[in-house]
Amino acid sequence: MGLRIIKTIGSGVGLALLAPASLRAEWGLNLTPGVTDVSRSVYDLHMTIFWICVAIALVVFGVMFWSIFHHRKSRGAKAHHFHENTLVEVIWTLVPVLILVGMAVPATATLIKMYDPSEAELDVQITGYQWKWRYDYLDHELSFFSNMSTPREQITNAAEKQENYLLEVDRHLVLPVGTKIRFLLTANDVIHSWWVPALAVKKDAIPGFINEAWTIIDEPGIYRGQCAELCGQDHGFMPIVVEAVSKEDFDVWLMAARAEKEAQVQAAERSWTLDELMQQGEQVYLQACAACHLPSGEGVPGAFPALKGSPVALGDVSAHINIVLNGKAGTAMQAFRDQLSTVQLAAVITYERNAWGNSLGEAVSPAQISRLLQSADGEGEQ
Repeated sequence: MGLRIIKTIGSGVGLALLAPASLRAEWGLNLTPGVTDVSRSVYDLHMTIFWICVAIALVVFGVMFWSIFHHRKSRGAKAHHFHENTLVEVIWTLVPVLILVGMAVPATATLIKMYDPSEAELDVQITGYQWKWRYDYLDHELSFFSNMSTPREQITNAAEKQENYLLEVDRHLVLPVGTKIRFLLTANDVIHSWWVPALAVKKDAIPGFINEAWTIIDEPGIYRGQCAELCGQDHGFMPIVVEAVSKEDFDVWLMAARAEKEAQVQAAERSWTLDELMQQGEQVYLQACAACHLPSGEGVPGAFPALKGSPVALGDVSAHINIVLNGKAGTAMQAFRDQLSTVQLAAVITYERNAWGNSLGEAVSPAQISRLLQSADGEGEQ
């Protein structure tokens, strides 16, 4: 059995060596050159230092193995005792210094370039939440949340996993190409890290602090990343999708995004039926709540309470609305007032009060949520 495995592996390696270079590249692990000037500088720096390390390894191990072979005991070799050789000490001090200087010069130039966010044409604030991202276009008064959109069926292996499994979101961060963009990174709860390899941007998002990064994207396309800082149970479910478009298409997208925001305001003013709210609420619940309370509403014992048959979902509607809007201190329950629209808030509360057999038969209207938010904002200003 073992010999068959070895023969199979050997055959596979042999075929790989005979395969074209483009196919053999799939067997390797390396950085990506990326689509920005900084990412290419980082890649070139990485490859330069890599080959320096390869050369050092060849020289050191070459001399070591040559010495072992030619000065082995079977050939009658005897160890020569010497110390305080000035020439040797100068060489083994000077050579490493020259190597380090040779690596430090290009590394310093790349770092200086990476840490210069000045003269940016577009500012985007990125805020990490458990477990989603919020993007604020500070120059355009536009903001939205970006959530992972991989279906739960794929995560639980109930459906076939797609190409971009765990790497797709409901809303992309849309950016124009050929524009210097400054990122201002922070977090709402715990430490996150915004990482997009193709842009050579990886920066921690820390509560109470603002970190800076920047990029100029050369090529239109879709570039994916992830949270790179362990931030809780759904850390692996915080993908990032950057969509780079032309400046003209970016202007068109901005107009569409503003129109969508206005449509949400108008939607909150119309009357919604219970069935409409339940349909919308299920989508919002699966997107924003199911990670903790589970799609079945049964929660996780000892960690997240059940909503199915819970006193919150079946009790006073005002208390239910308050906890969804403002969260609960000392627990993992977040405040969703700034994360969801008034329609989404009304829909998810209605869904929680009527799903899984709760069946209260009552609906919370978007207008009701809107009045509460306006009242709270008015009290805050006073």
